[in-house]
Amino acid sequence: MSEEQRSAGLLLRTAARVIDFILIAAALEILPKAGYFAGLTYLLLSDGFFDGRSLGKKLVRLRVVSTEKNTPCSIKDSIMRNSPLALGFSLWIVPWVGWIFFAAAVVLEFILILGSEDGKRLGDEIAKTTVLDAS
Repeated sequence: MSEEQRSAGLLLRTAARVIDFILIAAALEILPKAGYFAGLTYLLLSDGFFDGRSLGKKLVRLRVVSTEKNTPCSIKDSIMRNSPLALGFSLWIVPWVGWIFFAAAVVLEFILILGSEDGKRLGDEIAKTTVLDAS
């Protein structure tokens, strides 16, 4: 990895994900019936937008790239990468059980980032992607 392509720090990655979750929560509130599906769709596809950036990553200046091809994250990579979180979110509509399962998925991904030598979470390992600081 060159100097210009350095791994994103945990704080920036967390800030970007919080922004994305705020957008998902807004969709849930603004669109009561369709907001859940809009949020789930955004969660799955978001890293394939804007040249490998979700809106949160774009604001924080991070980029998701494929480690195999060294290209920006595609829609397919984004779906694979975000599937562990989407699985947790898909149960969100089940009171308590879904909320606990989603929180557990988020905490597991966070712990995996902390424990990984390369700063990768389960989704990154599945999709063979990494998050880079693009600033």
